[in-house]
Amino acid sequence: MYQHILLPVALDHETAFTDSMEIARRLCADGGKLTLLHVIETVPGYVAAQMPAGALEDAQSATTRQVEDMARGAGADVGWAVISGSPGSAIVEYAEQNNADCIVMASHKPGLTDYFLGSTAARVVRHAPCSVHVIR
Repeated sequence: MYQHILLPVALDHETAFTDSMEIARRLCADGGKLTLLHVIETVPGYVAAQMPAGALEDAQSATTRQVEDMARGAGADVGWAVISGSPGSAIVEYAEQNNADCIVMASHKPGLTDYFLGSTAARVVRHAPCSVHVIR
């Protein structure tokens, strides 16, 4: 059983979150820790410059509230974090810095772009410092 399980969540795939949470609960040791993690992709400066003032901050606040609500709905024992960066790299870095011993994440059926670039799940599997359970 794992002591600290990290659950990366994509806010547009709530059904995947439900499946991930169920599996994470089964894998978590008694007294273990579950952490929801959402990565906000960094907006290039040339795009941010064209956005209305405060739009990025408003979007980040709304995202943070949504992740916090998901964690609260999942149980009192579930923590959460919202960070910025490239999802694949940011998930791996967060797992390293916070001593996660397992990552449970959903993956979608790969499309053509995934064969050339690789999906987020594939990047995490290749570079994670711990076990990774990918759910399809």
